[in-house]
Amino acid sequence: MGKTIRADVPSGSDDEMPDRQRPFPRVRTFARRGDRMGQTLEKTFEKYKDAYLLDVKRGAGPTMVAEGERLDPRVVFGREAPLIVEVGCGNGEQITHSAALHPENNYLGFEVWLPGVAKIVSSAVRNYDGLPNLKVVDVDALQALPILLGEATVHEMWTFFADPWPKTRHHKRRLVAPEFAAIVADLLEDGGRWRLATDWDDYAWQQRDVVESTLGLSNPHGGQRPDVSDPQGQRGGFAPRFDGRVVTAFERRAAREGRGVHDLCVVRLARGSAAEREQTASFQVTARLGRVSETEKPVESGFVPREPWYGADEA
Repeated sequence: MGKTIRADVPSGSDDEMPDRQRPFPRVRTFARRGDRMGQTLEKTFEKYKDAYLLDVKRGAGPTMVAEGERLDPRVVFGREAPLIVEVGCGNGEQITHSAALHPENNYLGFEVWLPGVAKIVSSAVRNYDGLPNLKVVDVDALQALPILLGEATVHEMWTFFADPWPKTRHHKRRLVAPEFAAIVADLLEDGGRWRLATDWDDYAWQQRDVVESTLGLSNPHGGQRPDVSDPQGQRGGFAPRFDGRVVTAFERRAAREGRGVHDLCVVRLARGSAAEREQTASFQVTARLGRVSETEKPVESGFVPREPWYGADEA
């Protein structure tokens, strides 16, 4: 089969333009991958995609949503239920398994790789005989989440095995950074959880540092499971493996290559609670004393960054 041409990407659109010629060049947290898929997968996707793939109004690029576009989970799913959001679903092993195991929850996946979206749809249909509590949107979560979803609408956010961008010059592309953490803190309901997992040690330490310096997020596993390789010694802060996390292709590959997995699980403090006020005061004191770097300073939840997405996109 040839390359799948997406209907929402007209020939000559800015998706086909070099980054530096785009009207809004931006730093991406995801790598571009081919859209090729097998004939059977493509046929299944075309037949069932309308039941799973949400049609959202696009913005400046095909993976961006238009300002003002909003999803109402009650309308999308036809009911009110706890909303689980997974960013970067890959082949959909995690989200389809969970949606089948927990029909009482609604599941919304963000995945920009079209064959991955197709595999999610195919798995829902072929492996589970349909999953009415599952929807997918093929847009950049970093840009789209604060536009599509409102404050305190998410019960749990999952970020499992996000692209580690191992080269130092590419670390700026890592998804789990202060800007994204602030978005997650804004979207989580009081008491909601953000679950993360990665098989790259330095990314695990970065994720731990980011979530622990984000206002509104609390790490109940502080000091636990320290990593002997951690430059911060016995700091720890890692959670036990999430029982609901399946062993995906990413984790199997990590095991083959000799890398262990770090899990994190942080909780959204109740808005306006004494715990949140105490955390805010503590962060302010820490910042005044200069014990955190510019990249580690607390980020207020509710802050929706703009400039980092539209800066120069260096190689």
